[in-house]
Amino acid sequence: MSFTVYLVRHGQTILNRYNRMQGWCDSDLTTLGISQAQQTGKRLAAIKFDHAFHSDTIRATQTCQNILAQNHNLVPAHQESFYFREEGYGYYEGADSGNAWMVIGGPHGCKTFSEIISTYSIEDAKNFAKAADPFDDAEDNAEFWHRLDCGFDLLRSVATDGQNVLLVSHGTTIRSIVARFAPEIDITVSPKNGSVTKLIVDQTEVKVDYFNQSADDFAY
Repeated sequence: MSFTVYLVRHGQTILNRYNRMQGWCDSDLTTLGISQAQQTGKRLAAIKFDHAFHSDTIRATQTCQNILAQNHNLVPAHQESFYFREEGYGYYEGADSGNAWMVIGGPHGCKTFSEIISTYSIEDAKNFAKAADPFDDAEDNAEFWHRLDCGFDLLRSVATDGQNVLLVSHGTTIRSIVARFAPEIDITVSPKNGSVTKLIVDQTEVKVDYFNQSADDFAY
């Protein structure tokens, strides 16, 4: 038994535009973000989705709705789930991203998120954020993956053999999934807003078919 997950990063948001840390905090899609979601919907329009999930954020909900609105098939009701939220950044939510990662990475000799995950790992980046949070509210790697594993269990409980699942989530979450299940893929490049990453999921494994695709002529 296996099923396919079309894992989409939400469209650009107000906080994305201003390069702010956006994990559990939220903001609406910009005009560009809505357009990105619509374009993704057109790229996936021929795919019959049997289930549609998104994180419980405004940005993921709006993206999912815009994707489904472009589909040529009878679409399922979309469902939200906390499990597919972005990493929680705790104290650093809403902060300037460059400044936040400089503070988080400084004790480890790194100035940027990209430098942290290149020198260490994306798992370490979560642990570093937790250690730097004076309120201890940021998710560490174990907390993050406990939540995401529950999310994959949810998908396995509803999807049957050969079905297609639309899942709208977030940039660092997508990178974390790819790093765990396809470590040979370079995740130092962030998935674009509206990009598609395709997963093949069975009862025990997750395989990454492709990562961060957004070309109109790509075979999705």
